[in-house]
Order: sequence, then C-alpha cells, then structure tokens
Amino acid sequence: MMNDGKEWQLALPEFLLEAQMLLDKSQECLNHLHLIRNDSDAVDCMKNSLIKLAEKSDALALRAIGEFSRHVQYLISNAASPLQLHDEALDALNACLTLLAWQLELIDAKTGKLGLDETEQTVLIATVVQHIPQSDFGYKQQHRMPYAI
Repeated sequence: MMNDGKEWQLALPEFLLEAQMLLDKSQECLNHLHLIRNDSDAVDCMKNSLIKLAEKSDALALRAIGEFSRHVQYLISNAASPLQLHDEALDALNACLTLLAWQLELIDAKTGKLGLDETEQTVLIATVVQHIPQSDFGYKQQHRMPYAI
C-alpha cells in the first residue's frame, strides 16, 4: 500500500491502534522480564508482538518502523542466552520500544510519511547488540540489515 490518498487516511487510525496495542503488549512482556528473567513465554510474546508490528508497518509502507521492529525482534531471537537478559539489556530494549512509540506519533496523517533520521535507531541497535550477545554474527552480511552492528 502506498502512503497517499484516502485509502491511507482510512487505514492509518486502525494501524495506529493495533500498533499501540502491540507495543503495549511488548512493554508488558518486558516489565515481566524485569521480574522473572527466565520466562520464555514473555520473551516469545515480545518477539511475536514485534514481528506483527513489522508486518503491519510493511503493509502501510512504513519501512523505517517495519525494519527497526524486525531488527529488534531478530536480536532478541538470536541472543546467545535469550533467557539471561540483565538490566542493561532490558533497558536497551525498553529504549527501542520507546522510540517505536515516538515514531508512531510522528507519522503524518495526511501523507503517511515518517521523516526521521535513522541515527537513533542505529545507536539503539548497537546498544542492544552490546548488551545482548548474539549467537550468529554473520547475519548482517547475509541479510544486509541497514544498521551497523
């Protein structure tokens, strides 16, 4: 779907509602992980919510939100020890969720454009990688992710 015309303007409110619900769910899972670090259901819930957000963003051609959501989800999925997330890792993930929520608010309701500098996304991805060691460092080259890790 292109980000123009009446179709976009009709689809945006529903997308924003769904996206906020997915972010809220991710935040609940993250809060749960602060209490119970080794809860695989909470980790899976957060991964599923982020991938759904990526898919819904892609459907509306919101590339920056879709790619960022997918990348964060991948870093959680590819964690060397996904059930051993410490405070710094959880804080980095919280910063990613906060940025996603902020970006949703910046979508132009008329055009669907999201004018943003991807620098903050890149910095947050690097922070997540620093605090969540990855089990497969070859992923970036294989999948040409837009963020340096």
